[in-house]
Amino acid sequence: EVQLVESGGGLVQPGGSLSLSCVATRVTDGYFGDYAMSWVRQAPGKGLDWVAHINTKGTITNYTDSVKGRFTISRDNAANMLYLKMNNLKPDDTAVYYCATRQWGRYDKSRGYWGRGTQVTVSS
Repeated sequence: EVQLVESGGGLVQPGGSLSLSCVATRVTDGYFGDYAMSWVRQAPGKGLDWVAHINTKGTITNYTDSVKGRFTISRDNAANMLYLKMNNLKPDDTAVYYCATRQWGRYDKSRGYWGRGTQVTVSS
């Protein structure tokens, strides 16, 4: 089991920046560094959409097209931390952002491990 807690969400103006953090507060099977991780978001009235992935070592990252060049995912395994730096935010980025262990195919909250989410609101 991996218990995850996100933080750092809030209200920001378009074009602004925000940094999200996620800490694995409990890992009962192996280590945090054993898990590839993701940021996944859910906009109002929408389904879950992956935002970014990072491999276990933090050496390989990938992003959904809409955030490429604006968001950066990183991790610090020694601190059990996952980060998402968001720049040049747009209203369409408004969503609840979840820290989660990586999944393949559509993300399903009944699988893997998820935080409770942190709200990011980009408002003009």
